[in-house]
Amino acid sequence: MNRQPRAHVGAYLAASLLAVVFLLPFYVIARNAFSTQQAVVAPVWRWWPDALNGATVTAVLGDPSLGILPALITSLVVSTVQTAATLVISLMAGYALARWSTAASRIILGMTVFTLMVPAMVTFIPTFVMVSSLGWISTYRGLIVPVVFSAFATFLFRQGFVDFPQELEEAAALDGANTWTTLWRIVVPNAGSSIAAVGTITFIGAWNAFLWPLLIAQDPQLRTIQVVLSQFMTSQGTRYPEMFTGALIGIIPVLLVFLFLQRWLVQGVEASGLR
Repeated sequence: MNRQPRAHVGAYLAASLLAVVFLLPFYVIARNAFSTQQAVVAPVWRWWPDALNGATVTAVLGDPSLGILPALITSLVVSTVQTAATLVISLMAGYALARWSTAASRIILGMTVFTLMVPAMVTFIPTFVMVSSLGWISTYRGLIVPVVFSAFATFLFRQGFVDFPQELEEAAALDGANTWTTLWRIVVPNAGSSIAAVGTITFIGAWNAFLWPLLIAQDPQLRTIQVVLSQFMTSQGTRYPEMFTGALIGIIPVLLVFLFLQRWLVQGVEASGLR
């Protein structure tokens, strides 16, 4: 009888220790954001920051040459639109692959899974050439459209819809609903966990994207927050307080999204059958 409480205590202690380890990088970001350059590069590490007056935060947000606030707006627009478009496209593709078992659908599913094994760097050059030929450099279309389709999101939706009870769809068909109506009025309202999981993963990935926005957003007014943060690293050195301050500001939207949708994220991954 005493082994079970001890096991719970051990599990809580292990979880607490892991939580501290995972939260340590966030503390380092906050500590360096409220420290001076000398404190960050000092050979002796100090846990407590030495510039808690917030002067660096005010300087970073108030400097128009840095463009932190416009970059945040650009990242928010790109991430939101990309997430919404990816959800719609991947949801429909995943549902089609889950419901129509034909030779063509199996081939498409295999090709979709195969693209997950292809490094994204391999497709950057041909995609950039196509975007450039369309005149989409330094445009929202160039930032969003080429990365809208997600093979991972499609496969995640497909796995979730495979286990979806088809009795509900058959009942809707008996009431005269077609496939389109069944999808949007029956399936989608009952797939909230999968949608939240894919939406969270897609939004975080779009927000943290760096290389593609760096190639496309050649106009300084269209740079995302990750591209703007890179300007603190120059050949003359790295401005650590400003860089960590920008990182602290840039991580807040992602943190809010994750905290709000984390419960559905776990449920969605479990419903897809992935481990």
